[in-house]
Amino acid sequence: MKILACIPARYGSTRFPGKVLARDTGKFLIQHTYERACLAKLPEKVIIAADDRKIANAAKSFGAECILTSPDHKSGTDRIAEAVAALDVDIVVNLQADEPEIDPENIDFLAHLLNEHPDVPMATLAADFQNADRITDPNIVKVITDYNGRAIYFSRAPIPYNRENSGLGQVKQYLRHLGIYAYHKDFLLKITSLPQTSLEKIEKLEQLRAIEHGYSILVGKVKHACDGIDTPQQYADFVKRHKK
Repeated sequence: MKILACIPARYGSTRFPGKVLARDTGKFLIQHTYERACLAKLPEKVIIAADDRKIANAAKSFGAECILTSPDHKSGTDRIAEAVAALDVDIVVNLQADEPEIDPENIDFLAHLLNEHPDVPMATLAADFQNADRITDPNIVKVITDYNGRAIYFSRAPIPYNRENSGLGQVKQYLRHLGIYAYHKDFLLKITSLPQTSLEKIEKLEQLRAIEHGYSILVGKVKHACDGIDTPQQYADFVKRHKK
């Protein structure tokens, strides 16, 4: 089983333009993510799928393989699909470029999870919340699953809605979705060929496309959850942690 990890990278960012090339630590933000991904044991290779020559030049400077893709893709998944279409690979792991503290063991766990369930087209990860304040944050995606660990729904809103407690129940009732996915390559090419769905557009969550089209997403639970870098302040906080 050939496993590949791919990091989609877009230069433009609404809240933090050019963030993947931020370099206050002495390394590019995407370089931190790439180097963490290279510590995973199951992927045979880690590549970057970029929309801009500036990212490709940065990747070359730290020895990463980078494939330039169309700047018109609407999601990172679409970008990855273009990058791996001609590659000989069975499972593709999709890593967010702005997660420089991702746990390499989570990458291996997810790849192994999908490999052990060939009947499921894609898989992702989730973790428990540590406090209630983060459950209401729309930038942190929540997921609910069935008894078999398959996703029922993803939302930026707190789900499930606890009617008896004005919406928000006990912390242990909620699962935080982690923005990492694994796909069987044939499914990756298939799902990205389908049109965006209504819920996907409303929530701005591309994984809902699979659910709306009737495909299962297996959700594995892990202990370690790290925050991605969405804003300059979050990046500044990361730089402080890194220097310590």
